[in-house]
Amino acid sequence: MTTQTAAGGTVGKAMEVLDLVASFGRPVRFAELQAASDFPKATLYRLVQTLLQLHMLNFDDDRQTYTPGLRLVRLAHAAWAASSLAPLARPHIDRLSADVGETVHLAQLDGGQVLYVDKRNAVEPIEMYSQAGKVGPAYCTGVGKVMLAFLKEADATSAIDQQSFHRFTASTLTSAEALRRELADIRQHGYGFDREEHEPGIICVAMPIRSATGRVLGALSVTSATSRTNLAALEGLVPRLRDTAQAISEEVSSFRFPDQTMQQER
Repeated sequence: MTTQTAAGGTVGKAMEVLDLVASFGRPVRFAELQAASDFPKATLYRLVQTLLQLHMLNFDDDRQTYTPGLRLVRLAHAAWAASSLAPLARPHIDRLSADVGETVHLAQLDGGQVLYVDKRNAVEPIEMYSQAGKVGPAYCTGVGKVMLAFLKEADATSAIDQQSFHRFTASTLTSAEALRRELADIRQHGYGFDREEHEPGIICVAMPIRSATGRVLGALSVTSATSRTNLAALEGLVPRLRDTAQAISEEVSSFRFPDQTMQQER
């Protein structure tokens, strides 16, 4: 059990159970939850029953399985509308994707991780991990690195401390020191790359979306495959990517956007 979860008390424990159920990506039995959880059986059962009563979980009597509840769908939709860049950015990423003909990702930081909040597929889609609603690592994705690069130092340190530095490919950065060197380069150029660091054959160029005061709001990327393009060609799309990020930032400036840093500190 993490310190963060323990500090959250009952609410934190309940959230961990919800995350655990969702992580399976399918209906899950209690025995599977118990095997994957650090909670004692009685504690886990009590938390699951509470979540069922709150309609945060559903239970299938026939299959004896649990799934996320519809109340979560309502809450997720409200969060997406109020706190996500996606509704404001939608027309801009539509235009960018149509213009470049490649996959466009829109992401925000969730603690030390990347949350993909929207995605537009290429004319010829490529099979890859990222989908809207999925969470990915920040240290080995283009969108994650460009967001980390422009955080305030204290926030960047906290986020870097949360990275696992698991080696996904031969190109994955596997230490905080290597990541910090990469972030310094990103700050110098204003954009960054994924050089097959998360998935073999998948590359991208990424740009942060920042407020007028420099606060990181999110990030954009244009993603493709080494089988049909290269990093130099993607780098040629930087002006279009920068224009789109600026347009989204200006759109957000007329909307009272939540301060993600303050939310994380709370």
